[in-house]
Amino acid sequence: MNQQIQYLSSNELHFDYRNPRIAEFLPTAQTPEKEIIKILWNVMGVEEIVLSIKASGFFTNEPLIAIVEDGKNVVLEGNRRLAAVKCILDPTIADFIGINKNTLSIPKTAKDTLNEIPIIFVKDRKDAWKFIGFKHINGPAKWGSYAKAQYVSQIKNEFNIPLEEIASQIGDTHKTVQKLYQGLQVIEQAEQLGVFDRTDIQANRLYFSHLYTGLTYEGFKDYIGITGVPEDQANPVPEDKKEELGELLTWIYGSKKKDEQAAVQSQNPDIRRLEAVLKNREAIHALRDGLPLYQAYEISQPKEETFEQSLLEAKRALQKAHSYQTEGFDGQDESLMKHAASIAKLADELYELMEKKYLTLKEAGKKKRLFDED
Repeated sequence: MNQQIQYLSSNELHFDYRNPRIAEFLPTAQTPEKEIIKILWNVMGVEEIVLSIKASGFFTNEPLIAIVEDGKNVVLEGNRRLAAVKCILDPTIADFIGINKNTLSIPKTAKDTLNEIPIIFVKDRKDAWKFIGFKHINGPAKWGSYAKAQYVSQIKNEFNIPLEEIASQIGDTHKTVQKLYQGLQVIEQAEQLGVFDRTDIQANRLYFSHLYTGLTYEGFKDYIGITGVPEDQANPVPEDKKEELGELLTWIYGSKKKDEQAAVQSQNPDIRRLEAVLKNREAIHALRDGLPLYQAYEISQPKEETFEQSLLEAKRALQKAHSYQTEGFDGQDESLMKHAASIAKLADELYELMEKKYLTLKEAGKKKRLFDED
């Protein structure tokens, strides 16, 4: 990589909409610059850089890395810093991204350091991949999993670099590179097959870590047929698993067109719950029929475990209610009395059924209740 530093004004520099961290929000070459700045500001901590510049000026010891594409100086590394500079030099951007203009007010001495920004130009994207990959995949400024996957895919597919070499160059010893790549291949294959669309998901961003984490579990792999499939294989999902692939991604991400909410609301514990469902035919049908994930998960569990867990949860809930009864019940609310009566009746009926089975199995006569005092 050429180490010669040049100095340019921020007006001569453009954001890289293909930057893996920005690509998570699906911009295109036509996305206005202010939209990209808004993404960077709202999600990627640009304000931290503004505060740093306000305190110490622009840090010139780490130049931005850029390339000339389509006649534009495109910043490959340093988009957050470029966003901070552009915001400070043009405070009207504050109105667009919805922040107080005072946030962008800095001392003149600090502002003077922004007239020209240090840049290192590379001849092509391949020339910079090792530095950027180490820094953001396995180094001190890590990207999110989707951004990492986008970058790994770009390096392998565009530059024909084997995954093992990418992993070696960035010091990855946990096969993270391979897992990220396979996860993105699954999404791209689903889009090619027409069973998924990244722009159709319910959330405003693609939480790639849900899928990436899920694909480390056997339940997910078996469901879409990629158990034992090499991680560098394009189109890893067999043709006869097309429908299951679409189902899985819809359960993870939802669909606005189908008006289906994602079954997975949070990675923990929902990814593990979904894996359990994927291993149980009855639970799968329940999820297909529209039952919430937690109910489908209960179906997938051994009945004795679900029964025990339900009893323990009921006990904890009643203990909590009991601890609040002095302040929480004034003796006048009849509806609360009805709730308590209903609970008591259910508890009594449940105990009688359990007691009957217990005594039958023990082949004993009538015994006093186990919790009765002498």
